[in-house]
Amino acid sequence: MATTAPLSPEEARDRLNIRRLIERYSQCADRCLPEEQASLFIAEPVFHIYMQGQGTEPTQAVTKREELVPIFEYTKGCKHTSHVLGQSTIDIEADGKTATGETYCLAHYLSEKDGQRQMWQASLRYHDVLKKQDDGFWQFAERKLIVDWTETRPSNP
Repeated sequence: MATTAPLSPEEARDRLNIRRLIERYSQCADRCLPEEQASLFIAEPVFHIYMQGQGTEPTQAVTKREELVPIFEYTKGCKHTSHVLGQSTIDIEADGKTATGETYCLAHYLSEKDGQRQMWQASLRYHDVLKKQDDGFWQFAERKLIVDWTETRPSNP
């Protein structure tokens, strides 16, 4: 059986700050704050979306922070969004400046089409590479958004 080693106070702080970054990303998506959401990334990030699941070619690929804003504006077309985060694995490299992780998310997008409420749900996984900045804050250097499955259905109030 695997055991975990005790965390140093600095590693515990880093893990908490990384989780806060992950949570802020989802909060920005739900509040439709695309500029703030993009600010969570380094200036030249790698951001890929895999709509067909892992092991496929990305359906979108971005390498500049400002190119993220139009992607994140997607939620403006929704009446409501809710990103419910699940478990995260976070591994901090020995240098303390780089971390990798995977986070699960169930996303709900409520919209209206032809006068009918519609719910689109997606099971998402994020594969991340994060960098600790000189000021101690963490940012996304790479984020791969993998869509494992989706469901679209009518939604009644």
